[in-house]
Amino acid sequence: MSNDKDNILKFLRNASVEVTPGGAKKIDNFRDLLREGTTVFVTFLPGSDFADTLATVKRLYAEGMKPVPHFAARSIPSYKFFEENLKILQAEAKVEEALLIGGGVTTPVGEFHSSMEVLRTGLLEKYGIKKLGIAGHPEGSPDITPEAVTQALLDKNAYAKAQGIDMYVTTQFCFEAEPIIAWDKRIRAEGNTLPIHIGIPGLATIKTLLAHATACGIGPSMRIITRQAANIAKLMTTRAPDKLLRDLANYQANDPACGINQVHLYPLGGLAKSAKWMYAVMQGQFELNDEGFELTVEI
Repeated sequence: MSNDKDNILKFLRNASVEVTPGGAKKIDNFRDLLREGTTVFVTFLPGSDFADTLATVKRLYAEGMKPVPHFAARSIPSYKFFEENLKILQAEAKVEEALLIGGGVTTPVGEFHSSMEVLRTGLLEKYGIKKLGIAGHPEGSPDITPEAVTQALLDKNAYAKAQGIDMYVTTQFCFEAEPIIAWDKRIRAEGNTLPIHIGIPGLATIKTLLAHATACGIGPSMRIITRQAANIAKLMTTRAPDKLLRDLANYQANDPACGINQVHLYPLGGLAKSAKWMYAVMQGQFELNDEGFELTVEI
């Protein structure tokens, strides 16, 4: 069990977090919640204004964080708009990393229908993006067929290799390790060589979890919420996803071919408490139990 604790500490070491522009407005100063240099993803949700994403990125940079803006291909109005905002991000926030997704919009608002179309413009490389995340779907996508998801991932593998881009896969959050492990092994067998940053849920209410999980199109793990709502609510508000984290940490430590190398934390509206939990775990302030682990400090 002592090895399990070491595995958890190693697994969580370089975790990134996520914030929405709306959530950011409720935070007086990110330095009060996060360590300097923390990688913070900033969402660009369907129907939102990218100006809000841009403002949040600039604020995070000013407050000592490393902001990573989302770009949703089907929500980008035009090539010109994309280029102008990349210029601003580079000039005013020194952005060198971004997340590129297709975006959950049925009808594109502009000329881009897929993330590959955005990639092929070459604008990301032109404006200093050296590291790029793309979307991963351990439990499938509500917008794309399984065959299309596989092909898109292989196309991005090929693009990253050809262009020499530091590319990785960032996933939705799940509640069970088994589907994630099975997915990692499957896409590896299909040809994926990109490292995976696995999404895990932070501390949140059951209502928030349901709303976010539905919006993300999360599949099999939803049965845990719907069938065991009371238990999951307690888990998410007191102990967080400790079993999930422990199982994935041990998978990473024991399978040399494991593609998962980092954690991406979804605070789900609770950044303050989720960050306290994350740092407590990073500092080893927890004890292992029969399934997961439990903090030894109050947060």
